[in-house]
Amino acid sequence: MYTVYALYNKEHGKIYIGQTQNLQNRLGLHNQATFRNSFTARFSGDWVVIYSEQAPDRKVALQREKALKSFRGREFVRKHIPG
Repeated sequence: MYTVYALYNKEHGKIYIGQTQNLQNRLGLHNQATFRNSFTARFSGDWVVIYSEQAPDRKVALQREKALKSFRGREFVRKHIPG
């Protein structure tokens, strides 16, 4: 089972969309800036999960990730940003 997720960094107002098999582990990697040149490592502050959904396999997860990264997908994700 895969999880498609959206993270939000309140300090910089940034959104990141991805997919993984272990969301809690992946969130930790984003917050620790494990991948130095990654998008999330460029911004200080905590990343928090604002949206997630399950996908049965990686192919479906990648398709959904791509949809969420589209203009309409990002509009949908922005509705989940905490006020």
